[in-house]
Amino acid sequence: MKWINGENVALILFFIGMYGLIARRNILKSIISLGIIQGSIILFFISIHHKDYNPPIYGAFKEFPSDPIPHGLMITAVVIGMSVTAVSLIMFITAYNILGTTNWNKMKQAKEEMNE
Repeated sequence: MKWINGENVALILFFIGMYGLIARRNILKSIISLGIIQGSIILFFISIHHKDYNPPIYGAFKEFPSDPIPHGLMITAVVIGMSVTAVSLIMFITAYNILGTTNWNKMKQAKEEMNE
């Protein structure tokens, strides 16, 4: 089963997240879908062109050391993604307590009614 690899799994997860983002009107499901998309992008970048490289330890291995920059960037992306998810959930909880709905359209209508 050569088709089960990191790139294909990442693409499948990406489109599952896109479906959840497009098809659902629930804000909480949208936040979860964005998390799935973010995780699939990180998986894709880590798994593209994966080969058996040696650890990037200076002086230990002379042939084909792996580049630590992509992994460092993906760790940074994980931290930023978790922060964005946490802030999104806090904003959702606050909006839900004020407006009392989890639907995007109903929340927009309730906000317009409050502004009138």
